[in-house]
Amino acid sequence: MTIDWNQFTPWASLAGGILLGLASALFILVNGRILGISGILGGLLRPKSPDTGWRVAFMLGMLSAPATLAWVAPEGLVAVPRMDAGYGLVVVAGLLVGYGTRLGSGCTSGHGVCGLSRLSPRSLVATGSFMAAGFAIVYVMRHLF
Repeated sequence: MTIDWNQFTPWASLAGGILLGLASALFILVNGRILGISGILGGLLRPKSPDTGWRVAFMLGMLSAPATLAWVAPEGLVAVPRMDAGYGLVVVAGLLVGYGTRLGSGCTSGHGVCGLSRLSPRSLVATGSFMAAGFAIVYVMRHLF
């Protein structure tokens, strides 16, 4: 196995993990809700309660953050992501992730970050399943194709 040292970003990853953990903890403390992206988006797709405002604000913030960073950060500070896939494959992958999120009753942010920190057995099983499936797909794609 070789490591692409140009793409290895432990400090940025650590900072992102700390920010995500703090945001999740603050969100549950202030709102009493789990910071799961699929649940937030799902609440927008079938609005039943008066909490649409914060859901819209959250999604807009999540969508505008990368553009804002690219605009504010000095050139070369943030690496531009490169994908070796066409739009069709990205759309199919997104739909499969959405289906899996519904099937698993949550996403990696809800189960992996918030659920594990609350010691939820269901989240432990879900996160283990997410990780095992990811490992299997990477193995298949790198070794069998």
